[in-house]
Amino acid sequence: MNIVVYCSSQQGLEEKYQQLARELGTWIGQHGHTLLYGGSNAGLMHITASAVHEAGGRVTGVIPAMFKHRLDPVCDNAVHTANLGDRKQYMIEHGDVFVVMPGGIGTLDEWMSTLAVMTIAGDDPRPIVVANLDGLYDATIQQLADMSLTPFARGKNLSRTLVTTSAMELLHTMSEVTPSAS
Repeated sequence: MNIVVYCSSQQGLEEKYQQLARELGTWIGQHGHTLLYGGSNAGLMHITASAVHEAGGRVTGVIPAMFKHRLDPVCDNAVHTANLGDRKQYMIEHGDVFVVMPGGIGTLDEWMSTLAVMTIAGDDPRPIVVANLDGLYDATIQQLADMSLTPFARGKNLSRTLVTTSAMELLHTMSEVTPSAS
């Protein structure tokens, strides 16, 4: 299965975030899945991809032209896109499961874009697993919950976001939503 991971490319993050990325990447690789990610050789992106690679999984980096100089050398496959919008579209179209790791505006944008595409599709069963370490996404999760109570949440598909708060819970949820490929 293709597991899309949205996460930070920021360098120098606290060890707990790096460890979460390593554990997820190791899990993906050990279970024989393919990682689809932003393709950057920095931050949690590189840590996750390196762990997948070291654990025997396949790594596909989806890299926009503006970041081609940052293509991660651990990629088994590189998909070059014109821009960030095309990168998101490719990952949404090719992902089977989506994981939202700690990240900034770009990560949040990818999560919401994925959720929007799934909501418009109406019957899209693919899960979005959110690693809400230290409550980073509490406000966003609350906003989605509040919105689900309004007439504006078309299709009420906001429930496909599965929230986890620790590495152990994240990996347990991944085991539940992703059959092992190996």
